[in-house]
Amino acid sequence: MNQGAEPASEASEPVVVALSAQNDSGMNGTATLTSMGGSTLVELALTGAPAGIVQPAHIHTGSCATIGGVVYPLEFPVNGVSATTLNVSLDAILAQLPLALNVHKSAEEVSVYVACGDLMR
Repeated sequence: MNQGAEPASEASEPVVVALSAQNDSGMNGTATLTSMGGSTLVELALTGAPAGIVQPAHIHTGSCATIGGVVYPLEFPVNGVSATTLNVSLDAILAQLPLALNVHKSAEEVSVYVACGDLMR
């Protein structure tokens, strides 16, 4: 079962998304979206990530169960960690719900998802 974000009463509070393992990857963690005024900082922290492997990550339309197209590409995590500044406000991101954040196995195996979490307000 996929876990979603903890509810946030307003976008000035960070939104924390629980990322659950997909396809028996053993990888899980969090994505923290923090308002920076007109931009949003997205920080990924994953456990169980393979050492030295670049793993594509994106925010998609839909949910983990019904993933859609990429809305926001993210800096690819290496060793389970990345930080991306998106040039869009957190309020504008949340206005597009439902959205899901997913991490792929590698650049060579982008069709294999290893972690996913649903963004919720």
